[in-house]
Amino acid sequence: MRRLISSGSPFEAAGGYSRAVVDGEWIFVAGTTGFDYAAMTIADDPAEQARQTLRNIAAALAEAGASLADVVRVKYFMPNIEDWPRIVPVLGEAFGTIRPAATALVCGLVDPRMKIEIEVTARRASDPR
Repeated sequence: MRRLISSGSPFEAAGGYSRAVVDGEWIFVAGTTGFDYAAMTIADDPAEQARQTLRNIAAALAEAGASLADVVRVKYFMPNIEDWPRIVPVLGEAFGTIRPAATALVCGLVDPRMKIEIEVTARRASDPR
C-alpha cells in the first residue's frame, strides 16, 4: 500500500511532491533541507542546517513508523565543498553506528541559503514498532 507523507512545507504543494512516500516496507524521503517549516526560517550555519535537515527527515520517518536507524541509503547534496568539514560531524552523530550506503555530491541547490540537502531511503522492520 502506498502512502504519502507531507511536512506541511509550502514547497511540497508548489512543487507537487511528498516529503516521503511509503510503499510497503520501503520509505523514500525526498531531498530535504534545513528549513524549520513551522517558522519558515533557515539557519546560516551549515552544521545547524544539517541538524535541522536530519530532524525534518526523522519526523517524516517517524510518521512512516521508522527512524534514522532504518536508513539504508543516504545522498548528500551541497553547493560549497568548504562547508563539508562543518557538516561531517553532524552526519557522523546521526549515522555513525547505522552506516548506510552514502553518496555526497557538490552541486547547486534551488535556494542560495541552502547549504545541504539530504535524501534517504529506509526500510522498516517487518515487525511494526
